[in-house]
Amino acid sequence: MDFIESLVKNVWIQRLFWSIIVVALSLLIYRITTKILTNKEKKASKILSSKKNKTIIRMFKSIVAGTLGVITVLMVLQIYGVNVTSMLAGVGIASIVIGFALQDSLKDIIRGFVIISDGYYEIGDVIKFGDNIGPVTSVSLLTTKIQDINTNNIVSIANRNIDKVEIDPGYVYIPIPLPYELKVAKAEEAMDDIIKKLRRHSGITSADYQGINQISPSSLDYQIVITCDPANKPQMRRDCLHIIITTLEDHKLSIPYNQLDLHTKK
Repeated sequence: MDFIESLVKNVWIQRLFWSIIVVALSLLIYRITTKILTNKEKKASKILSSKKNKTIIRMFKSIVAGTLGVITVLMVLQIYGVNVTSMLAGVGIASIVIGFALQDSLKDIIRGFVIISDGYYEIGDVIKFGDNIGPVTSVSLLTTKIQDINTNNIVSIANRNIDKVEIDPGYVYIPIPLPYELKVAKAEEAMDDIIKKLRRHSGITSADYQGINQISPSSLDYQIVITCDPANKPQMRRDCLHIIITTLEDHKLSIPYNQLDLHTKK
């Protein structure tokens, strides 16, 4: 009994006990809050799109996690005898110095709210940043994450870079080079056949022939354009090329090789 009483009266044991209580309560609040938000995420809103709901709710989850984390740390410090009030007052002086060091993070947070309020992009939208292109998988206070459709790598983009982000509308432009000797009317018969076959493809939303796009050194370049789910563009492009090549074969047409004319002096 004496041993138990000594444990109960031990200051460090008391601090550990209350620290565990604080952490457990924080985790409980986080679990309850995120469960509520997750249930909201699953229900389609009559005002906002499903994708926008996901984006906003995941942003709130990030805010809740950050806020609870800071409060929990401050409470545990107070339990262990740290004067949090004095520390926060000191932080007021240090915040000027820290502010300069955290300018980029503050920009990220502000831009994160801009992304949500302006609907710049949402979870599921396909965006392009530099050489990376893919659907948005998450939007937090600091970063946007996409899954690159070419490599499947997860790419993190700082929210301050939204002015360099492009939203992909899902257009795929495909030039088809054909020889000069071929009559335009016969070439366009093949184009019409290609378009009909492309429109029957389940993954292609629309397909159109746009005419002669370029006069190349050894060919006339006819151009078609399709629209599809931006996340499926690599596969749709491959399918289009297969349809184009097989259709040209059916019409007994071939794509010309690059030609080089040599002139010699006598």
